[in-house]
Amino acid sequence: MELRQLEYFVAVAEEQNFTRAAERVHISQSGVSAQIRQLERELGAELFDRSSRTVTLTVAGKAALEHARAALDAVGAIGRSVDEVTDLIRGRLTVGMVVGCTLTPLFEALAAFHEAHPGVEISLLEDSSDRLTEGVRTGAVDLALIGTATAPDGLHALTIISERLVAAVPPGHPLAEQRRITLSDLAAHPIVCMPPGTGLRAVFDRACAAQHLHPSIAMQAGAADAIADLAARGLGVAVLSESMAAIHRDRLTARTIDDVGTPALLALIWKSPHNPAVRELLAHSRRAFADFPAMRGQEAVYVSGEGVQGMHFR
Repeated sequence: MELRQLEYFVAVAEEQNFTRAAERVHISQSGVSAQIRQLERELGAELFDRSSRTVTLTVAGKAALEHARAALDAVGAIGRSVDEVTDLIRGRLTVGMVVGCTLTPLFEALAAFHEAHPGVEISLLEDSSDRLTEGVRTGAVDLALIGTATAPDGLHALTIISERLVAAVPPGHPLAEQRRITLSDLAAHPIVCMPPGTGLRAVFDRACAAQHLHPSIAMQAGAADAIADLAARGLGVAVLSESMAAIHRDRLTARTIDDVGTPALLALIWKSPHNPAVRELLAHSRRAFADFPAMRGQEAVYVSGEGVQGMHFR
């Protein structure tokens, strides 16, 4: 039995497809199939049911999966332990960030990490917060900067920004004359906001659902500037974060939505606290984000929180 066979076995089990597993481990599909067959012969049992398009684990396969993962984790731990003792970090680090993110402290953290650990290959991936969260869960992404309504269960999180939601309207709009705005007030007007899958939209949708409100989402845009432009032209009430709206104070009047008490967070999330590269990047990130008020005194948490991403937060 070889470690690569266990790696291929785990890949097929997680992908439920030999082709995708082969792409993941960077060898041909026939190579993966051959190694799995050899492993099955050595174990004396079939590990997969291949009778349908989706490959599923047999009873024997389910029994073997946990131990295969443990064996691979143990081998990885050996390498990490040696690296820590020799003060050497190497390998590959995949970092995710929400599309359109312009928070320069993250880039500063990446640059400082690269200078300190040139042996680590850094890959940067842009995507929606939902997909980045799933990537962290599966291990495809090591660390990600996301906007979220609720910090993902089972993952570590470090809050960068916490902000309230606001409604932003142009001068002359009826809501501009009100000192207080509620979700019921917004429900009487068309809404312009972020699309589903973004942190800000999740906060807004959950708050509306809690009050059984169904506002009309007239338009959706993935960039705060686009939402502000649409609202400024009278096409709807913009739902933004405090910092997003502040950038457009010259043409939009912003009012905090009083009955949306849950703040929106911008957070760094990660799964494994034992990866030395992740720990080092987190240390650089803490320093780079030190001027953000939300970062002062923050500690990583392993619980659910609430939030959205500030600045260009999605």
